[in-house]
Order: sequence, then structure tokens, then C-alpha cells
Amino acid sequence: MAINQGLSGLNSAQTQLNVIGNNIANASTVGFKSGGVDFADVYANSLGGGGSGSAIGIGVSSSNVQQSFNQGTITTTNNPLDIAINGGGFFRVSTNGAISYTRNGQFLLNQSGAIVTTTGANVTGYSANANGVLNTGVLGNLVINSANLPPKTTANVGTVLNLNSSAPVLPAAGFLPTNPATYTYSTSVSVYDSLGDVHALQTYYVNNGVSAVAPTTGENTWNVYATMDGALVAAVAPAVAAGQIATFAFNSSGAMDPTTSTPGPTPLFNFPVSISLANGSTTPQAVTMNFSNTTQYGSASAVNSQTQDGYASGQLAQFSAGANGILTGTYTNGQTTTLGQIVLNNFINPNGLQSIGNNQWVATTSSGVPVLGVPGSSNLGELQSSAVENSNTDLTGELVNMITAQQNYQANAQTIKTANQIAQTLETLR
Repeated sequence: MAINQGLSGLNSAQTQLNVIGNNIANASTVGFKSGGVDFADVYANSLGGGGSGSAIGIGVSSSNVQQSFNQGTITTTNNPLDIAINGGGFFRVSTNGAISYTRNGQFLLNQSGAIVTTTGANVTGYSANANGVLNTGVLGNLVINSANLPPKTTANVGTVLNLNSSAPVLPAAGFLPTNPATYTYSTSVSVYDSLGDVHALQTYYVNNGVSAVAPTTGENTWNVYATMDGALVAAVAPAVAAGQIATFAFNSSGAMDPTTSTPGPTPLFNFPVSISLANGSTTPQAVTMNFSNTTQYGSASAVNSQTQDGYASGQLAQFSAGANGILTGTYTNGQTTTLGQIVLNNFINPNGLQSIGNNQWVATTSSGVPVLGVPGSSNLGELQSSAVENSNTDLTGELVNMITAQQNYQANAQTIKTANQIAQTLETLR
């Protein structure tokens, strides 16, 4: 019996050494989860049906090899496609439709623009349409759309400025954009047409002085003109002169009077203009110019802020994953848009997953059904772009375990040796 006990001990110690060796071998494997051996003692079945408190076991068995899914340390990298999970969950990947799960976030782009693992498995998640809206109803392979971002036509221009109340009064008639003597101040903003071509929208401000005409009696007025690439634009509402888009009226506090400024914009301080273009883009182009918070104080005329909501076409320059798994693309025109979202899965019993190599697992009845969610929700961890999760192997601990396993192996070998010597002694008694 002692020989069988020692032999079972040798086998179990060998299993433990194999697991330790595998842990040590994968100490630098990204996303690797170390294993440990569960041992159980073995008893022979009683033939008499009774039990005995002095029964001697017949050895040991390796009942289970269990992986530890503790968090590994996270290390930053220079690759935005390296993505680490900080917390629970697994990446969901597909290999020709076969679903598996991994913690290794070293991803690549293949020739089709799909995000894949180093073994070629497709990373799955939610795709986004051309407007950056996620389709959370369909789960599929994530493919990065590398097409140019379409241009956006400028529809709104916002300008906040101060007009100098001490500026000389100029004649109301005789404005010429080419003659600086006919206007008090001017400013320019770049706007984009439907093809993404940029144009210069110039505005000119002429101080008319205090108006003696009702209903602006006592208020100082300014005529506002505009040109696009040097050509006078047309105001949507009737204007007094060519290129005139508005007349500002300022009260004694220096604020623009919404009731007397013309052509009576609705909502307040919005002045629509119509721009004629001849480059094949949509024409005429409607642009609303907003002058909210424009003032007339006794200081130099200046622009405080200026905005417009259009942009040119852009090429995808880079993309990265946010903590919630959303992939955001950055384009050469400075714009950003949503390209997709990585999803995660978790399990009631991760130890029930079956390892298939390459840091991948598949679900089993023991693991339970996968629970799908976005990173950061429920019990799922957040993602960190340009980072990887290192192996959770404790190298120092494994080396100590190796010494213990070696001692166990040697002790069990000594048990077999001693039992053999006793057997030989008995044989010499004949």
C-alpha cells in the first residue's frame, strides 16, 4: 500500500510542478491567468459496508486545476490598439463565428480594417453609422471605417464684438468694401460650403451716429454689411443697401436693442444671409449670423469671440478606446466621431470556463451563460487604451511553491524507496 501511496504522491507532485512550470513560463504573457492545483485524499471502498475511524487512505489525487482570475498589473504602451480591462469581464472575440473570450487586449487592424487579436479572431461590439450613432441592437465584428469624414456646411456664425462708441460718424451711403474709408471696422471668419471648400465671410460695420428717425430716436446705429470672397452677400430680409444684412441700434447702456435693431431678427440678434456660390456646391447657401452680446462701449472695436459650425472633409488620423469602450476617431480636420464600441462579457463562475489556448476560453455549462454589457457597467471593468494587463503570475510565490513541490516529490519517492527496502527484507526471511 505504501508504494501505491507514494506513487500517487509522485503523480500529484508532478502535476503541481507542471502547473507551476506553466505559470512561470507565462509570467510575461499578456492577460494570462495563473493556475493552482486542488488535492484530495483517496480512501479505498470498504467491502464490509461498515466504517472505521482508523481507516488509512491509499494516497492523493489531483482533483482540479483551478485558474486565478485576479487582476494583473496594467502597463502602458505606445499602441492605441493595446487595450486593458481594469476590473471584471472578458473581451468577446469571434473566429469564423465561434465565440471565445480573452483578457489579452493586444489588438491589431487587419487588411479589411477589422479589429482582431494576434491570432486573427475578430473583436466584437457595436458598430456606428456615418453620423457616429451606435447601433446597440446588433452585435458584430468591429470594423473601423477609414473613409473620409464628410464636410459639414456652415449654417451658423456667432460673433461677439464691441463697437467703439467714440468712432467717427460716417455717411450712411457710399459703402465700398474695397475702400476702408467708408466703414469703421471689419472682421472675417472662414465658412465651409457643402463640398468642404472654405470661403472668407467678411463683415463691415459703419457708425451712423444717433438716429433721428423713429423708432430709434436717441439710439446710436450701425449699418452692417457682408461679403463672401469679396462679393456682396444678400440679406434674407429686405435691406436698405446692397450687401447690408443688418442695422444695429444701441441704447444708452451700450447694449444692442432687440426691438429697434433691424431687420427684426427672430430669435433675437440672428440675422440670416444668403450666399451665392459657383463651385458646384449647394447654392445659395443660407447662413445665420448671430451677434448676441455685442456691445457699443467707449473702447476700441474688437472681436471678443467668433465661431462657426462647419468644417472641411478630413481623413482618419488615429482612434482610441474610452473607459466605456467607445472607439473615437480623430480626423485631420480636427473633428472627432464615434466609430464603434467594444463590449465585455462576464460569467457567474469564471473558473468553469474551458481554456483553449492562446489566452482564450470558451463557455461551458459550469461557467454559466455569458452576461453581456458595456465596460464600466454592472460588474464589468473599465477599459484603458494604450495599455495591457500583465500576467497575474506571482513569480516569487511560484518559485517558493516549486521548492515545496520538489520536497513533496522527493518525500514521496523516499516513501516508495523505504517500502521497497522493507519488501526486500521480507523476501530475505525465506
